[in-house]
Amino acid sequence: MLEVADLEVSYGAVKAVRGVSFRVAAEEIVLLMGPNGAGKSTIAMTVAGLLRPDAGTIRFRGESLVGPAHHVLRRGVSLVAEGRRIFPLQTVEDNLLLGAFIHRHDRRGVVDTMTEVQELFPVLGAKRRALASTLSGGEQQMLAVGQSLMARPRLLICDEPSLGLAPRLAQELFTRLERINREGMSVLLLEQRVSMALPIAGRGYVIETGRIVLEGTRSELGRDRRVIESYLGGVREDGRAASDGAARLA
Repeated sequence: MLEVADLEVSYGAVKAVRGVSFRVAAEEIVLLMGPNGAGKSTIAMTVAGLLRPDAGTIRFRGESLVGPAHHVLRRGVSLVAEGRRIFPLQTVEDNLLLGAFIHRHDRRGVVDTMTEVQELFPVLGAKRRALASTLSGGEQQMLAVGQSLMARPRLLICDEPSLGLAPRLAQELFTRLERINREGMSVLLLEQRVSMALPIAGRGYVIETGRIVLEGTRSELGRDRRVIESYLGGVREDGRAASDGAARLA
């Protein structure tokens, strides 16, 4: 589905991404984990066409994906950017419609997709006439995901979707992403809340200072001492992960 090879991205003289390679298969959730400043958001924005790479290739369904953001969206890649990039003074319903504005002209299909999004996130249907600014943080994040789904992408990129959410709301959001994936959509998930995100992923990559330093299946990463110590709450005296989330990875 998505193949990224030897990707390099800079901000002026500062190299943010250094030779990164990874892939996302059809109907797969892949987690890209790492600390703040590791390069996760830069990778997301580059794949989505918001930044141009210095070097490397990005291929989607076998063809080059490098191009402006509207071209990438039309190809079937949609980004849920970090920070809930919604339109606060527009209604929930209008925010969803704007998600379909760029390239969808099938009016009946847009209505059907909105119904599907509201079934996935019932609060969006209940508050469809409310201004987006009046929603809670969790509801705004659900709106941001719903807005991206209105484009009917084949690949959904979610950049730190749980940022600022209480654990219960974050877990609810990850459950929804898992459902989206079960219905056939590929998901590239960039997250720091690894104990919640890794259990829904099939595979994952660890990125540090712009480089991939580790990769593996969910269970392989869940057993890796470096991942446990850095992202899953550390290790108890018996050698097992201290985090409850880590117990779900085996």
